[in-house]
Amino acid sequence: MASEKKLSHEDRILWGKVARTTRALPGRIGDIDAFEILMKEHESGEANSPPSLVSAPMTEPAPTPRPQQPRHHPLEKPVKRKLAKGRLELEARIDLHGLFQSEAHAILHSFLVRAHERGLRHVLVITGKGGSIGSDGALKRAVPLWFSKPDFRPLISSYEPAAANHGGDGALYVRLSRSRGERS
Repeated sequence: MASEKKLSHEDRILWGKVARTTRALPGRIGDIDAFEILMKEHESGEANSPPSLVSAPMTEPAPTPRPQQPRHHPLEKPVKRKLAKGRLELEARIDLHGLFQSEAHAILHSFLVRAHERGLRHVLVITGKGGSIGSDGALKRAVPLWFSKPDFRPLISSYEPAAANHGGDGALYVRLSRSRGERS
């Protein structure tokens, strides 16, 4: 049987920093809260003995509902195929390659807002492949990340890398979300 080893003050601080970077498993948040309370009591001198990692069973608090944020789903294969073959029209396009990220972000956002207001559904965003010397495709990596940000999320329904004839890895097909009340 292993002997119990007590953590030093520095080890507890280190462990606390590591523990703050993780998320509790479902049903275990109560245990973590109880442990944090015990640690605070011990550090403030209210407790007579060192905190125990085993606590009395606690009732699980009701999970706090997270607000539903729209998720981007991939384009359906038939839609992507129609866009690639030109059977479904790309209603607008924007070419961002060669721009700095700060410029590209502002230009892309205003482009998508205007396209959304006009009721457009499918647009092409050209980011570039990032093949120039010293570049690894900053916009190619950044644009999909921007799409998950709060200022872009309500505008976009889905996106996918474009077909080779529209730029391949250096471009994205973007389906804009419908305006409220719009059906077709």
